[in-house]
Amino acid sequence: MARRSSPTLDRRYLELLSRQFPTSQAAFTEIINLEAILNLPKGTEHFVSDVHGEYEAFCHILNNCSGVIRERIGKLFRYELTADEQAELCTLIYYPEAKLRRMRREGTSNDEWYRITLMRLMRLARHLSYSYTRSKVRKAIPTEYSYIIDELLHSSRDEHVTRQNYHRRIIDAIIDTGSAEDFICSVADLIKTLAVDRLHVVGDLYDRGPHGDRIIDELMRYHSLDIQWGNHDAQWMGAAAGSEVCIASIVRACVHYNTLEILENAYGISLRELYLFAERTYKSGEKLSDVDKAITIIMFKLEGQIIMRHPEWGMMGRLLLDKIDKENGTVTIDGTPYKLRTNDFPTIDPFDPYALSEDERKVMSGIIDSVQASERLKAHAGFLFEHGSIYRIHNNNLLFHGCVPMDPDGSFHSVQVGVRSYAGKDYLDLIDRIARRAWHTGDRNSLDWMWYLWCGRNSPLCGRVIKTFERTFVEDESTWKEDEDPYYALTKSPEACDMIMADFGLTGPHCHIINGHTPIKTIKGESPIKAGGRLIVIDGGFCRAYHKRTGIAGYTLISDPNGMRIKAHRPFTSIEDALDSNADITSDDDKFEFEDTPLEIKDTDTGETIRGQIQDLRELLEAYRSGDIPERGGR
Repeated sequence: MARRSSPTLDRRYLELLSRQFPTSQAAFTEIINLEAILNLPKGTEHFVSDVHGEYEAFCHILNNCSGVIRERIGKLFRYELTADEQAELCTLIYYPEAKLRRMRREGTSNDEWYRITLMRLMRLARHLSYSYTRSKVRKAIPTEYSYIIDELLHSSRDEHVTRQNYHRRIIDAIIDTGSAEDFICSVADLIKTLAVDRLHVVGDLYDRGPHGDRIIDELMRYHSLDIQWGNHDAQWMGAAAGSEVCIASIVRACVHYNTLEILENAYGISLRELYLFAERTYKSGEKLSDVDKAITIIMFKLEGQIIMRHPEWGMMGRLLLDKIDKENGTVTIDGTPYKLRTNDFPTIDPFDPYALSEDERKVMSGIIDSVQASERLKAHAGFLFEHGSIYRIHNNNLLFHGCVPMDPDGSFHSVQVGVRSYAGKDYLDLIDRIARRAWHTGDRNSLDWMWYLWCGRNSPLCGRVIKTFERTFVEDESTWKEDEDPYYALTKSPEACDMIMADFGLTGPHCHIINGHTPIKTIKGESPIKAGGRLIVIDGGFCRAYHKRTGIAGYTLISDPNGMRIKAHRPFTSIEDALDSNADITSDDDKFEFEDTPLEIKDTDTGETIRGQIQDLRELLEAYRSGDIPERGGR
């Protein structure tokens, strides 16, 4: 906690604090409370990344808390329930409404089942609640049943029989009033809230998969989280902020990956004029569809305009439309001609190749109007700006999606922006400010940066040369290789990771960099734990398109009082399979960092904040006792 800088400010601050704690008794009571909180177990944190629109798998990971619910049920009921009964209880917690509907339809639920199930759920919720203060648990309880759940939570097997009868009567009353199913749903939600104290999403919620919008809906309901923006997120955020080229690029991605549902149904963005324009302008029957060619050329023209506005970005080599030789069907890249997949470029003016044609301007004007009218897209982008950032430092972990741009010699790469050069943390702080300015003011320069964050060579969200042109139009796959920032090679060394973390104020053996962005090829023996545990890359390929490359279907990094472990998830089939046969995502658990003694809140960032609060309260208490500040209440 930042300390006040002068006696005047100190007194003003203490006077403000005295309004909240108006007496000595109120101050020392809060000190006792905060001292006790410091000794509670550290909250469990989960880290995920690169979800890429894969809604069902991600939703299941949220619901099963990356397998933690199954683990806790296994420990708590290992001598009471069979494996099938444990799986049945898990599925009920994951999908309570759907599971209860199915049981009601099949006639397998009755009063006795409700009674037994409610008792089991309350035991599990009670077990999970021991890590928290009663106040925090109360805040997590659904308001409609707050008093009843609070009563049921605070009981134990060795209580007096009268108290146990009291609790049994509460459960009987819940069943008698027909509230059992609603109550089960509320307790299931509480269990999932208590199982994970905080969720960190290390970027890339959108693209590849079809339902980035539904993922954000889930996150908007989540109890405690932060987001580090990925380059695909920046693309959508830039589009929502008004960047014409970002709008073209998200449309192109949805056309190319056949995920148009998110644009047309989820966000209400009409592509009718684009399809009509493509149909009358481009040839059909080629490897690339007419609409794919139409929006891709529009995107490359708009990208070319930005690149020419920003020569300082060093991206002139990405200007390739003017290098197309239509007569020979080739494009010249770095002095070498390469065969093109198509020679169908009717809208490229050889004298002004990066200018939109009149029809292209009309198409983009309509799409832009449609994007600007999408309240849901604005709400989702607003959520990402409010809860997200370029990077985050939390409990000795440095979280960012891509990289910190570096030079081959191991130093931070210096980027000229205006009259200043920026590098390392300084550069990432600047990028964060520019992104927020793009959202709030929509000035052209900031919007241009949102596109750069998506694909720029020195973008900390990307860190490689994106070869969209080559991958779309060039036959020779040798041109597709995307050169990476030296960061990705250098951070195989613990020393490089330590140097980066030190620039962000982190030092010591238990500090880590946590990245996404680069899929880990587990199938080839690659480990997500690098540089002696300093760097953890948690892109395990949630998206189905990456499963063959990674060999798994995503990672969750878990940090709890006992250390850190990473779970490698196997592919998820479907929610229907979970309901039909209690199918779950199975996960391989790799614990790589052990704590000698379990961590407590005093060992975390929250603990540091609480110690600052305690010091402030002690100063207030001393001011009361010296008479420097009068108490506001009393007997």
